[in-house]
Amino acid sequence: MLRLVFLVELGYAFMGAGIGAGIAALGAGIGIGKIGGSAVESIARQPEESGKIQTAMLIAAAFIEGVALFAVVVCLLISFKA
Repeated sequence: MLRLVFLVELGYAFMGAGIGAGIAALGAGIGIGKIGGSAVESIARQPEESGKIQTAMLIAAAFIEGVALFAVVVCLLISFKA
């Protein structure tokens, strides 16, 4: 009986890690999409500033991607610890 409870808890840990990693990836996709859309709109309004806008967009997208990768790694570490 105790082994069955352990296996159920292990399943919950894996399920929680998968859901957490999925939410992190979804949030990163939405955030990068919003950044890209806003950057294209800004470049359309002020084409002379396209270099500055593009640089800022890439830096912000890299930070978002880094946070999402960190969240996925934390989820995986939690699932392996269980």
